[in-house]
Amino acid sequence: MPIYEYQCDSCQKISEVMQKASDPAPSSCDACGKGPMVKQLSLSAFALKGSGWYVTDFKGGQSSKSATDTPKSDPAPKASDPS
Repeated sequence: MPIYEYQCDSCQKISEVMQKASDPAPSSCDACGKGPMVKQLSLSAFALKGSGWYVTDFKGGQSSKSATDTPKSDPAPKASDPS
Protein backbone atom coordinates (compact mmCIF):
# COMPACT_ATOMS: atom_id res chain seq x y z
CA MET A 1 0.00 0.00 0.00
CA PRO A 2 1.50 3.41 -0.92
CA ILE A 3 2.53 6.01 1.63
CA TYR A 4 1.58 9.60 0.80
CA GLU A 5 2.76 12.87 2.36
CA TYR A 6 0.23 15.57 3.23
CA GLN A 7 0.95 19.09 4.54
CA CYS A 8 -1.49 20.97 6.76
CA ASP A 9 -2.36 24.48 5.46
CA SER A 10 -2.81 25.74 9.04
CA CYS A 11 0.27 24.51 10.95
CA GLN A 12 2.47 23.42 7.98
CA LYS A 13 3.12 20.02 9.60
CA ILE A 14 3.89 17.22 7.11
CA SER A 15 2.28 13.84 7.81
CA GLU A 16 2.75 10.46 6.16
CA VAL A 17 -0.42 8.49 5.51
CA MET A 18 -0.60 4.89 4.30
CA GLN A 19 -3.69 4.60 2.12
CA LYS A 20 -5.04 3.30 -1.16
CA ALA A 21 -4.63 5.50 -4.22
CA SER A 22 -8.43 5.77 -4.43
CA ASP A 23 -8.84 6.98 -0.80
CA PRO A 24 -9.57 10.69 -0.24
CA ALA A 25 -7.07 13.02 1.46
CA PRO A 26 -7.35 13.33 5.25
CA SER A 27 -9.84 16.07 6.18
CA SER A 28 -8.00 17.35 9.27
CA CYS A 29 -4.46 17.48 10.66
CA ASP A 30 -3.48 15.08 13.46
CA ALA A 31 -1.39 17.82 15.18
CA CYS A 32 -3.69 20.85 15.17
CA GLY A 33 -7.07 19.39 14.17
CA LYS A 34 -7.52 21.95 11.40
CA GLY A 35 -7.10 21.55 7.66
CA PRO A 36 -7.20 21.21 4.76
CA MET A 37 -4.46 18.68 4.06
CA VAL A 38 -2.62 19.11 0.74
CA LYS A 39 -0.89 16.17 -0.97
CA GLN A 40 2.83 16.76 -1.48
CA LEU A 41 5.01 15.61 -4.37
CA SER A 42 7.70 13.38 -2.91
CA LEU A 43 9.76 10.28 -3.62
CA SER A 44 7.80 7.07 -3.90
CA ALA A 45 7.41 5.00 -0.77
CA PHE A 46 5.62 1.75 -0.08
CA ALA A 47 5.35 -0.85 2.65
CA LEU A 48 5.72 -4.58 2.01
CA LYS A 49 3.30 -6.59 4.12
CA GLY A 50 2.15 -10.19 4.18
CA SER A 51 3.82 -13.26 2.77
CA GLY A 52 4.69 -11.50 -0.51
CA TRP A 53 6.78 -12.74 -3.41
CA TYR A 54 10.15 -12.39 -1.64
CA VAL A 55 9.27 -14.69 1.23
CA THR A 56 7.61 -17.31 -0.93
CA ASP A 57 9.90 -17.27 -3.98
CA PHE A 58 13.42 -16.23 -3.06
CA LYS A 59 13.89 -16.58 0.70
CA GLY A 60 15.90 -19.82 0.48
CA GLY A 61 18.41 -18.32 -1.92
CA GLN A 62 17.41 -20.74 -4.66
CA SER A 63 16.53 -19.23 -7.97
CA SER A 64 14.67 -20.85 -10.80
CA LYS A 65 16.26 -21.01 -14.23
CA SER A 66 14.76 -18.71 -16.80
CA ALA A 67 15.35 -18.19 -20.49
CA THR A 68 17.97 -15.54 -19.73
CA ASP A 69 19.96 -17.92 -17.50
CA THR A 70 20.53 -20.54 -20.19
CA PRO A 71 23.83 -20.38 -22.07
CA LYS A 72 23.58 -19.08 -25.60
CA SER A 73 24.73 -21.32 -28.42
CA ASP A 74 27.29 -20.19 -30.96
CA PRO A 75 25.41 -18.88 -34.02
CA ALA A 76 28.02 -20.19 -36.50
CA PRO A 77 29.18 -23.81 -36.25
CA LYS A 78 32.91 -24.23 -35.94
CA ALA A 79 34.74 -25.76 -38.88
CA SER A 80 36.09 -29.18 -38.04
CA ASP A 81 39.71 -30.08 -38.79
CA PRO A 82 39.98 -32.91 -41.32
CA SER A 83 43.40 -33.94 -39.96
